[in-house]
Amino acid sequence: MIGGGLDRTRLARMHEVMVDRVERGEVPGLVWLVARHGDAHVDVAGTLSVEATGPVRRDTIFRISSMTKPVTAVAAMILIEECLVRLDEPVDRFLPELADPRVLTRSDGPLDHTSPAHRTITVRDLLTFRLGLGMDFAATGPQPVLTAMAELGLGAGPPAPAVPPEPDEWMRRLGTLPLAHQPGERWLYHTGAEVLGVLIARASGQPFETFLGERIFEPLGMSDTGFAVPAGNLDRFGPCYSTNAGTGRREVYDPADGQWSKPPAFPSGGAGLVSTVDDYLAFAEMLRAGGTARGERLLSRPSIEAMTTDQLTPEQKAVSGPDPSGASGWGFGVGVQIRRTGPARSVGTYGWDGGLGTSWANDPAEDLIGILMTNQAWTSPTPPPVCDDFWTCAYAAIDA
Repeated sequence: MIGGGLDRTRLARMHEVMVDRVERGEVPGLVWLVARHGDAHVDVAGTLSVEATGPVRRDTIFRISSMTKPVTAVAAMILIEECLVRLDEPVDRFLPELADPRVLTRSDGPLDHTSPAHRTITVRDLLTFRLGLGMDFAATGPQPVLTAMAELGLGAGPPAPAVPPEPDEWMRRLGTLPLAHQPGERWLYHTGAEVLGVLIARASGQPFETFLGERIFEPLGMSDTGFAVPAGNLDRFGPCYSTNAGTGRREVYDPADGQWSKPPAFPSGGAGLVSTVDDYLAFAEMLRAGGTARGERLLSRPSIEAMTTDQLTPEQKAVSGPDPSGASGWGFGVGVQIRRTGPARSVGTYGWDGGLGTSWANDPAEDLIGILMTNQAWTSPTPPPVCDDFWTCAYAAIDA
């Protein structure tokens, strides 16, 4: 056994499993971390690119896509604690573009067939993804509002920092669209975090990226986390790959000097950040410690507890939630395990994944943190084998 109650032999087996995934060609490179009782074990395998331009290292920078959402939620909770924003107030005070919303009479119907919303959109709706806008994982037919968002350049698909306009114009365009569902009615993915980023900027009087830098990244020492990679760090930042749905072949989704190599017009609160495994560990450790890190308190313990508590009703999870099996609910910007389905992830585990190849969770019952970062995008919302294997091996390594 090594520090933190992890078995050395089983961590060596994890290394073999992860290396095997690289050798099979499933991912060019990856870095992973398992921390227990505050002791972290970090390991790496593979290369920055398929051309083997250099090995993945502990300080390699990855596009963490939807692992941005928990960071955005923490930023919102900071403003709530400072009474600059109230959890159940209408968003109209900061987002007049969303005042008096109209709602499609049928979620798959024409955009001009609408009726007034039953109530206003609240800050809680943004945090819990129940504002009435976003991706419906349960939909089998058209999603007209989502299609319209994509046509307006509002970032309704895979992360693409070069596409959306600056925040005020982004909000203006969004305000021209109806809601797909009534506020508070249904969990719809992603858009709530994007809107929340704009609200945070307006409520704080600072650009969103500045607020994150001053209030979260700097206090936590997250020096490699941001919405773009400086030119001097591009040697630690490789391309990101995707899989062509038609041919099954690997393609470059974004080169190292691509969309994340310069600051975006719209810093995406839903999927825009890059980070390293140690930077994100600092964020995860702050949550594990009840809101404190490096001698500084970012949030109170009650705020962390609220953020990591399932906020969805049983009816909402049955219709559309973060997990088709119903084993997970949603808190404020994080998924929350509500039913154990196997050896991994105790009830109460919280975290989220990034579709460009990352995964994170905190398990309070086991006092365990797991982080996986790869340079290969997922092909669907279902985790790829490398992700499943990581979590299986992480829990198998628990020795006490």
